[in-house]
Amino acid sequence: MNTTALGNTPVSGQPAETPCAYSIGRRLSLLLAIQTVIGLGVLLAFIYGATTMLFTAKHEEELRSYTAVLVDVVRDADTKGGEAEVRAKLAWLAERRPGTFVQLHRADGSELYRDKAPTFDVATSVSRAMPFAVEPVGGAGPLQGTLVLDCTQDAKTAKRMALLLIAAVLAGAALVGWGTFWRVRCSLRPLLDLAGQTKAIDARRLGHRLSLAEPVEELQPLIDQFNGLMQRVERTYVQLEGFNADVAHELRTPLANLIGHTEVALSRERSVGELEDTLHSNLEELHRMAAIVNDMLFLAQADRGVKARRGAAVSLAQLVQQVVEFHEAPMEERGLSVTIEGDTELSVDEPLVKRALSNLLGNAIRYADPGSSLCVRIARESGDSVRLWVENTGPSIEPEHLPRLFDRFFRADVSRCELEKPHHGLGLSIVAAIARMHDGFPAAESSGGTTRVGFSLNAA
Repeated sequence: MNTTALGNTPVSGQPAETPCAYSIGRRLSLLLAIQTVIGLGVLLAFIYGATTMLFTAKHEEELRSYTAVLVDVVRDADTKGGEAEVRAKLAWLAERRPGTFVQLHRADGSELYRDKAPTFDVATSVSRAMPFAVEPVGGAGPLQGTLVLDCTQDAKTAKRMALLLIAAVLAGAALVGWGTFWRVRCSLRPLLDLAGQTKAIDARRLGHRLSLAEPVEELQPLIDQFNGLMQRVERTYVQLEGFNADVAHELRTPLANLIGHTEVALSRERSVGELEDTLHSNLEELHRMAAIVNDMLFLAQADRGVKARRGAAVSLAQLVQQVVEFHEAPMEERGLSVTIEGDTELSVDEPLVKRALSNLLGNAIRYADPGSSLCVRIARESGDSVRLWVENTGPSIEPEHLPRLFDRFFRADVSRCELEKPHHGLGLSIVAAIARMHDGFPAAESSGGTTRVGFSLNAA
């Protein structure tokens, strides 16, 4: 097997390596320490360079001033007593100017004078030299001299200063790094507090919310977002628990009927006709259970974000008319009539929209006053949105029930359910799911004996 082709790909069955966590405090401390070293290093290097330039300027000034003195002394001594006087004067000056070394040569290169015992080693010490020339009185050619200045002490001072500046840079970096780490640890305490509060949240304490004794401006948006998320999670968890209980309740009734009918049928011998009646009754209960399961599967699919498959643009009024024709029998039974107001063309998933309209119309027929009139309104709103309303006259829905009208298995008033035509409370939930699949949303209004339930559809 070619192992080089594997690279860093994790071996199948083995978990991928988790990246190592890093410390914000340590990273900030290191970065600020490096920045301090660079910043202070540049600043102190400039200070060291400026100090060195000042030492150099001082040495140049000393050399220029002393060479001027030497030129005057040599010229005056040569005038008064010749070379002997020159040597005597230079020896006298050498005793009074320690840290200097002077030598003088004739025009032919022979040595005229040289300091006997300089106070420093000319060959190895840090020094600076400056040549000078003196015209003798006799005109035998210029005398060539060299003045050497001992700079060892200033060089040592500069070296000590460099070491001091380096120590200052390192000490400053260490101080800044430690101070940053300490301040970051103090500043991160609210995060540690939030982490502890988050750890305490579990299924039994979903109502717990994050908070800080002293609000932090940078953390408050995160706290608000997390609390909003927890509120949605709590609401979803409560809905899920209620949904599970409702599912169990809705399935329990047909299962109990199936078990009861079957036990009765098996309690004694039955005729073929009686067994057929029992099977027909059981089949109705099975159909009811299948409808509940299919509706639940459809809602689960919608919750996963499945979008409607849109076709060519169609007239919504024609779709409504087709749905109305399907409900003619129950409408005639209750003496209801329907009017359709408005029309527009829109690209929709026809079967889904028909299903949503059928649920709305069936719901309106169930709760409308006998002999009243239903109204289906189609109105185009701002942009590419279209709103469909099904309006009926009948008992009003309490305002506190309106927000939950599209919840699964929710019934505003159980006593209003028709026992001869039971429904399992998923119709309006399916309407809301179909609206979401068309990038719309459901809506409901009820007041003064008039109830309007509908949904919006957005263009693709």
